[in-house]
Amino acid sequence: MAELIKLKVFAYRHEAEMIKGLLEKEGIKCVIMADDVGGYRPDVALARGGVGLFVGKDDILKAKEALQIFESEDEV
Repeated sequence: MAELIKLKVFAYRHEAEMIKGLLEKEGIKCVIMADDVGGYRPDVALARGGVGLFVGKDDILKAKEALQIFESEDEV
């Protein structure tokens, strides 16, 4: 994967995992980074700035568009 760029920060890992799955279905590779002791201590990740979802530099525009669509569908 190319240089990673932070797409979004989530309060909880499960939120990031859901979006990661949706992005991967669109062919966008992504990585979750969080200091949450492997999911055992979500409070640690929250205290350290949340759970980051990162995509490759080459996919950032496609990922932003997909994220916007996913989030707008959630509001309906």
